[in-house]
Amino acid sequence: MKKVLIVTGHPDFEKESVANKAAFKELTELLPSAEIDRLDLLYPDYKIDVQKEQKKLVESDIVVLQFPVFWYHMPALMQKWVEDVFLNGFSHGPEGNALVGKKLVLLMTAGAPESYYKGEKAVYEQDLLIPIKGIVEATEMKLAGYEILYGVSYGTRINEEISQEYAEKARNTARKVANLVSELAEGEEK
Repeated sequence: MKKVLIVTGHPDFEKESVANKAAFKELTELLPSAEIDRLDLLYPDYKIDVQKEQKKLVESDIVVLQFPVFWYHMPALMQKWVEDVFLNGFSHGPEGNALVGKKLVLLMTAGAPESYYKGEKAVYEQDLLIPIKGIVEATEMKLAGYEILYGVSYGTRINEEISQEYAEKARNTARKVANLVSELAEGEEK
Protein backbone atom coordinates (compact mmCIF):
# COMPACT_ATOMS: atom_id res chain seq x y z
CA MET A 1 0.00 0.00 0.00
CA LYS A 2 1.26 3.44 -0.87
CA LYS A 3 1.89 5.83 2.00
CA VAL A 4 -0.72 8.51 2.67
CA LEU A 5 -0.21 11.76 4.57
CA ILE A 6 -3.29 13.69 5.76
CA VAL A 7 -2.64 17.31 6.69
CA THR A 8 -5.47 19.23 8.32
CA GLY A 9 -5.11 22.95 8.66
CA HIS A 10 -8.02 24.32 10.67
CA PRO A 11 -6.43 26.66 13.24
CA ASP A 12 -9.05 26.05 15.96
CA PHE A 13 -10.20 22.58 15.08
CA GLU A 14 -11.81 21.51 18.36
CA LYS A 15 -13.84 24.64 19.07
CA GLU A 16 -14.68 26.07 15.70
CA SER A 17 -15.44 23.38 13.17
CA VAL A 18 -18.28 20.89 13.17
CA ALA A 19 -17.78 19.90 9.52
CA ASN A 20 -13.98 19.78 9.45
CA LYS A 21 -13.86 17.81 12.67
CA ALA A 22 -16.39 15.25 11.37
CA ALA A 23 -14.63 14.98 8.00
CA PHE A 24 -11.23 14.54 9.63
CA LYS A 25 -12.50 11.86 12.02
CA GLU A 26 -14.08 9.95 9.15
CA LEU A 27 -10.95 10.23 6.99
CA THR A 28 -8.69 8.94 9.74
CA GLU A 29 -11.03 6.05 10.50
CA LEU A 30 -11.30 5.05 6.83
CA LEU A 31 -7.57 5.49 6.19
CA PRO A 32 -6.11 4.08 9.45
CA SER A 33 -2.60 3.58 8.06
CA ALA A 34 -2.30 7.22 6.95
CA GLU A 35 0.11 9.49 8.74
CA ILE A 36 -1.75 12.38 10.35
CA ASP A 37 -0.58 15.98 10.56
CA ARG A 38 -2.87 18.12 12.70
CA LEU A 39 -1.21 21.46 12.27
CA ASP A 40 -3.20 23.06 15.10
CA LEU A 41 -1.72 20.57 17.59
CA LEU A 42 1.75 20.34 16.10
CA TYR A 43 2.29 24.06 15.52
CA PRO A 44 -0.06 26.22 17.61
CA ASP A 45 2.73 28.80 17.67
CA TYR A 46 3.08 28.67 13.85
CA LYS A 47 6.72 27.57 14.20
CA ILE A 48 6.89 24.76 11.66
CA ASP A 49 9.53 22.03 11.94
CA VAL A 50 10.53 22.24 8.29
CA GLN A 51 12.83 19.22 8.13
CA LYS A 52 10.31 16.99 9.90
CA GLU A 53 7.50 18.08 7.55
CA GLN A 54 9.66 17.71 4.44
CA LYS A 55 10.58 14.19 5.52
CA LYS A 56 6.88 13.29 5.86
CA LEU A 57 6.21 14.61 2.37
CA VAL A 58 9.17 12.76 0.86
CA GLU A 59 8.02 9.50 2.44
CA SER A 60 4.43 9.93 1.23
CA ASP A 61 2.97 8.94 -2.11
CA ILE A 62 -0.41 10.61 -1.64
CA VAL A 63 -0.97 13.86 0.26
CA VAL A 64 -4.45 14.86 1.42
CA LEU A 65 -4.95 18.48 2.42
CA GLN A 66 -8.10 19.01 4.48
CA PHE A 67 -9.06 22.56 5.33
CA PRO A 68 -11.80 25.18 5.45
CA VAL A 69 -11.81 27.88 2.82
CA PHE A 70 -11.04 31.16 4.56
CA TRP A 71 -11.38 34.20 2.29
CA TYR A 72 -11.07 32.02 -0.83
CA HIS A 73 -7.92 30.26 0.29
CA MET A 74 -6.51 27.97 2.95
CA PRO A 75 -6.24 29.18 6.57
CA ALA A 76 -3.12 31.05 7.66
CA LEU A 77 -1.71 28.06 9.57
CA MET A 78 -1.84 25.79 6.53
CA GLN A 79 -0.55 28.57 4.27
CA LYS A 80 2.37 29.07 6.68
CA TRP A 81 3.04 25.31 6.51
CA VAL A 82 3.16 25.51 2.70
CA GLU A 83 5.37 28.62 2.73
CA ASP A 84 7.83 27.14 5.22
CA VAL A 85 7.96 23.57 3.90
CA PHE A 86 7.67 23.94 0.11
CA LEU A 87 11.06 25.57 -0.33
CA ASN A 88 13.07 26.28 -3.45
CA GLY A 89 15.56 23.46 -3.74
CA PHE A 90 13.19 21.02 -2.04
CA SER A 91 9.83 21.16 -3.79
CA HIS A 92 10.62 23.37 -6.76
CA GLY A 93 13.39 25.21 -8.53
CA PRO A 94 16.37 23.75 -10.38
CA GLU A 95 17.20 21.23 -7.63
CA GLY A 96 13.72 20.90 -6.11
CA ASN A 97 12.17 17.65 -7.22
CA ALA A 98 11.16 15.99 -3.92
CA LEU A 99 7.44 16.11 -4.70
CA VAL A 100 7.43 15.31 -8.42
CA GLY A 101 4.66 12.87 -9.28
CA LYS A 102 3.14 12.70 -5.80
CA LYS A 103 -0.66 12.72 -5.78
CA LEU A 104 -2.47 15.60 -4.11
CA VAL A 105 -6.10 15.27 -2.96
CA LEU A 106 -8.13 18.07 -1.37
CA LEU A 107 -11.06 18.08 1.02
CA MET A 108 -12.28 21.62 1.53
CA THR A 109 -15.23 23.09 3.37
CA ALA A 110 -16.83 26.42 2.58
CA GLY A 111 -19.21 28.41 4.73
CA ALA A 112 -21.12 29.84 1.79
CA PRO A 113 -23.71 27.72 0.00
CA GLU A 114 -22.84 26.17 -3.35
CA SER A 115 -25.07 28.73 -5.10
CA TYR A 116 -22.56 31.39 -4.06
CA TYR A 117 -20.02 29.71 -6.34
CA LYS A 118 -22.34 29.69 -9.35
CA GLY A 119 -23.88 32.47 -11.43
CA GLU A 120 -22.93 35.81 -12.90
CA LYS A 121 -21.18 37.47 -9.93
CA ALA A 122 -19.91 34.33 -8.30
CA VAL A 123 -16.48 33.34 -7.13
CA TYR A 124 -16.31 30.11 -9.05
CA GLU A 125 -15.28 26.78 -7.61
CA GLN A 126 -12.37 26.69 -10.04
CA ASP A 127 -11.17 30.04 -8.65
CA LEU A 128 -10.68 28.38 -5.25
CA LEU A 129 -8.23 26.01 -6.89
CA ILE A 130 -5.97 28.66 -8.45
CA PRO A 131 -3.45 28.76 -5.56
CA ILE A 132 -3.44 24.95 -5.37
CA LYS A 133 -2.88 24.69 -9.11
CA GLY A 134 0.09 27.02 -8.69
CA ILE A 135 1.54 24.71 -6.04
CA VAL A 136 0.90 21.67 -8.23
CA GLU A 137 2.48 23.32 -11.26
CA ALA A 138 5.59 24.47 -9.38
CA THR A 139 6.16 21.15 -7.60
CA GLU A 140 5.05 18.84 -10.44
CA MET A 141 2.66 17.08 -8.08
CA LYS A 142 -0.54 15.68 -9.61
CA LEU A 143 -3.88 17.07 -8.45
CA ALA A 144 -5.70 13.73 -8.29
CA GLY A 145 -9.04 15.07 -7.13
CA TYR A 146 -10.92 17.24 -4.71
CA GLU A 147 -14.20 17.58 -2.87
CA ILE A 148 -15.74 20.78 -1.55
CA LEU A 149 -18.49 20.70 1.06
CA TYR A 150 -20.46 23.93 0.81
CA GLY A 151 -22.75 25.70 3.23
CA VAL A 152 -21.14 24.72 6.52
CA SER A 153 -21.33 28.11 8.15
CA TYR A 154 -20.90 29.24 11.73
CA GLY A 155 -24.65 28.85 12.22
CA THR A 156 -24.15 25.13 12.67
CA ARG A 157 -22.65 25.76 16.10
CA ILE A 158 -25.83 27.17 17.57
CA ASN A 159 -28.29 24.53 16.38
CA GLU A 160 -27.67 20.88 17.24
CA GLU A 161 -29.92 19.58 14.44
CA ILE A 162 -28.08 21.62 11.81
CA SER A 163 -24.74 20.62 13.34
CA GLN A 164 -25.64 16.94 13.02
CA GLU A 165 -26.83 17.44 9.44
CA TYR A 166 -23.56 19.08 8.41
CA ALA A 167 -21.49 16.55 10.31
CA GLU A 168 -23.18 13.79 8.30
CA LYS A 169 -22.59 15.69 5.04
CA ALA A 170 -18.95 16.10 6.06
CA ARG A 171 -18.62 12.37 6.76
CA ASN A 172 -20.11 11.61 3.34
CA THR A 173 -17.66 13.99 1.69
CA ALA A 174 -14.79 12.39 3.61
CA ARG A 175 -15.93 8.95 2.40
CA LYS A 176 -15.65 10.15 -1.20
CA VAL A 177 -12.12 11.39 -0.55
CA ALA A 178 -11.14 8.21 1.30
CA ASN A 179 -12.46 6.11 -1.58
CA LEU A 180 -10.46 8.17 -4.06
CA VAL A 181 -7.31 7.86 -1.95
CA SER A 182 -7.80 4.09 -1.62
CA GLU A 183 -8.28 3.77 -5.39
CA LEU A 184 -5.14 5.80 -6.02
CA ALA A 185 -3.14 3.71 -3.56
CA GLU A 186 -4.40 0.42 -4.99
CA GLY A 187 -4.04 1.58 -8.57
CA GLU A 188 -0.41 2.40 -8.04
CA GLU A 189 0.21 -1.04 -6.50
CA LYS A 190 -0.93 -2.90 -9.62
